[in-house]
Amino acid sequence: MTPVELSRTVLHAVRRAVDEGELAVAVVPERVVVAPPGPGGCGDYATNVALQLARPAGQPAPAVAEVLRTRLLDADGISDVVVTGPGFLNISLAGGSDARLVGDILRAGPRYGHSDALAGQAIELHAAPEVRALVLMDSVARVLRSQGARPELHCTRAPEDAWVRILGVPRDIHVIPRDIHVRPGRDPLRPVPAPADPTPLGRDAARWALLHPAPHDRPHLGGGQDDQHLAQRETNPLFRVRYAHARTRALLRNAADLGFTPDPGPVGTDVDALLHTLADHPRVLAATAAHRAPDRLARHLVAVADALAPLLPSVLPLGDEKPSAAHRARLALAEAAGTVLAGGLTLLGIDAPEHL
Repeated sequence: MTPVELSRTVLHAVRRAVDEGELAVAVVPERVVVAPPGPGGCGDYATNVALQLARPAGQPAPAVAEVLRTRLLDADGISDVVVTGPGFLNISLAGGSDARLVGDILRAGPRYGHSDALAGQAIELHAAPEVRALVLMDSVARVLRSQGARPELHCTRAPEDAWVRILGVPRDIHVIPRDIHVRPGRDPLRPVPAPADPTPLGRDAARWALLHPAPHDRPHLGGGQDDQHLAQRETNPLFRVRYAHARTRALLRNAADLGFTPDPGPVGTDVDALLHTLADHPRVLAATAAHRAPDRLARHLVAVADALAPLLPSVLPLGDEKPSAAHRARLALAEAAGTVLAGGLTLLGIDAPEHL
């Protein structure tokens, strides 16, 4: 069960409880957020939906949680539900959930996390006539399309040729007069401007330098081959992300040389952090689209790369060791992580090379 499917399952339980009179709630939430449990939690995922419904239902949050817990225990794919703290629902998925998650990612490929949540919505984005704003608008548009929306890009000035040619800013931006007022409901994108020309960094490093900081933070741009965004070392988060992806591709090539292929299966508890970050990818894409904040996606990719690093040395057999089911399962997990990294980089407009 994917996080999106679990969210729908919880929402279905809420609607059933309302329809059958157990919860007197006038308005049912449109969606339920599930995420890895925080401190004091347990299981695979947790949600605070009971706390959200407590006041409208006129009941204590633990009582609301217990109503939902009973219904969730009957749902397919859920093995246990525990109420913790002030009313958090902690959900454990049925056995084999790790293999299902990896399988879901591999089947979806780079489109894992894409959805139709915003299908049919035409969203107008308006960027300031400045390089960072236009790069930000391009990435926001990419993520919005991944959620089914139809973004329209607007600016009061056509992008400079170097921004199009080097940074990948789209040329087909609607140019509008400066005196046109941005009506309510349209999205003005005005991040802190770039302090210098980012084009000397090249497309990938420049876009990362502009997108990785939050829009309200000042981006740091340097120059030359020793620039922090170009350095191939662990202190450079873009290098860590792209290196992690390249390592997964190398592992697949090496495994093929050894005569085995990936096959999702049990991978052990030492990779829980990686599994949680991969499972969280659909939620991160939805939040990135909702908040028009590609920095959320960029930071998530760094978290995936860092969680992947401990797995990599144990994927291939050592010495005369024969490939086992565990090796195939870990190879599948590594491939899934690489798939998420590649898909996320693409949404940021950054290349994910197979060799680095």
